[in-house]
Amino acid sequence: MKELKGRVAVLTGAASGFGLEVARLAAAAGMKVVMADVQAEALARAAEEVRGLGAQVLAQRCDVSKAEDVEALGAATQAAFGAPNFVFNNAGVASGGLVWEHSVADWNWVLGVNLWGVIHGVRVFTPMMLAAAQADPSYEGHIVNTASMAGMASAPNMGVYNVSKHGVVTLSETLYQDLALVTDQVSASVLCPYFIPTGIHLSERNRPSELAAGVETKSQMISRLMSEKAITSAKVTAAEIAAKVLAAVQARQFYIFSHPHALAPVQSRLDDILQQRNPSDPFLARPEVGDQLRAALRG
Repeated sequence: MKELKGRVAVLTGAASGFGLEVARLAAAAGMKVVMADVQAEALARAAEEVRGLGAQVLAQRCDVSKAEDVEALGAATQAAFGAPNFVFNNAGVASGGLVWEHSVADWNWVLGVNLWGVIHGVRVFTPMMLAAAQADPSYEGHIVNTASMAGMASAPNMGVYNVSKHGVVTLSETLYQDLALVTDQVSASVLCPYFIPTGIHLSERNRPSELAAGVETKSQMISRLMSEKAITSAKVTAAEIAAKVLAAVQARQFYIFSHPHALAPVQSRLDDILQQRNPSDPFLARPEVGDQLRAALRG
């Protein structure tokens, strides 16, 4: 999608992190911006800021785990601006711990937002974009789904998050291939960030009461503390990743990595599969981290 000015962007998780940074860039590029988030007050503040940049903005509270919310977002977008040109299925939450210690509520919350949120976004917006492409030979569209480096490898002590993000990666790869079967006007990308200071480590604040967490286990506490440290000390910013996202949209680049130099675990995983060997030690590059984690979990 070469041209951004005058076109329509739909962004979930738009009140903070990648969503807000992409909204700022989309506004600066002259796009009409649809901003969705589960945090109503934060969304209102973010939308006012983006309007201040000169953009036409539609802001709508949306819990992406709920089909009816995303369907309502699609209908509101169509009514306000017509079919979108750029859809950023970005809303996400984080949770960690040993895989057997996740409760049903944990699974429902994380998969509901991280995976079902993207499924709903693809299900609702792709047909709108394809219809626009069929009606207008000059129409261009692009969908970006936010996964994670956790969707490319299988790090220990973060199973529910890994499962959700692996799902987003394969959904996005399939979407890319399926779109190529039916059109040249709409394509897709997957964003796989590493640790970025987006505030995702604080996502428990938005967890619905009906899916409340139980008593925190030792493994979950360790995962939370390790994630907080990694995220808050990260050097690459959400604004830098937002710029990569829009550049990838314009270049029709599928894989978007925040830290391309951090792909070694992905290579190890692929080699393990191709050589039919057991999964490699994820701590080969930093054995002291593995020693500390094992000691903490076994102590």
